[in-house]
Amino acid sequence: MSIWTRISDALSALAKGESLSAIFDLLRAPPERTVAFTIAVISLGAKMAKADGLVTRDEVMAFREVFQVAEEDTAQAARVFDLARKDVAGFELYARRIAAMFEHDREVLENLMEGLFHISMADGEYHCLEEDFLRVVADEFELPELVFRSLQARYVPGAVADPYTVLGLNPGTPFQQVRDHYRKLVRDTHPDRMMANGVPEEGIKLATKRMTLINAAWDEIRRAEKALV
Repeated sequence: MSIWTRISDALSALAKGESLSAIFDLLRAPPERTVAFTIAVISLGAKMAKADGLVTRDEVMAFREVFQVAEEDTAQAARVFDLARKDVAGFELYARRIAAMFEHDREVLENLMEGLFHISMADGEYHCLEEDFLRVVADEFELPELVFRSLQARYVPGAVADPYTVLGLNPGTPFQQVRDHYRKLVRDTHPDRMMANGVPEEGIKLATKRMTLINAAWDEIRRAEKALV
């Protein structure tokens, strides 16, 4: 059964007229968490796409880029996007419900934030209203400022992109601590671990770009350390 069939079943379980945000109360069991994660990214992404007042084709295409939506599943994905976009519930409520669902899995919330950054940059512009949106979501997720700045450094042209920030560390962190943190990032980004934490295959695709940037940052710090020896 495809994830889009499972999403269709989940939507069918909603009472008539019930807010899409209520779906997260129905998807708390581990097997359903990949469904919840996918709906969460699309729902918050739909809310964010409206943040600057305009939903562009590029932003819609960003969903297809992350989720690799098959032609036969396009209508289902569009339905989730449209339900979230038209829902009168504010995006803060969505963020709060998602945060409660994944409160013990910060890595899942970080991956979700990464998906939102990906969508925010789909049209090539980082709008100030999108920045405000992302900061509020990060606050609802209780993600540290360093995590937010790290995602900014990876995705937003012109953001501070020193290698320590990319890794989510303060500049000048001791080398051994940087190495330990880097190794943890590599472990946490392993596909098997991410899937065990409820991140679907589609969300894991974002990790490819992340690891490219993380490896480049680590190499830069390692080269600088060797130059001092």
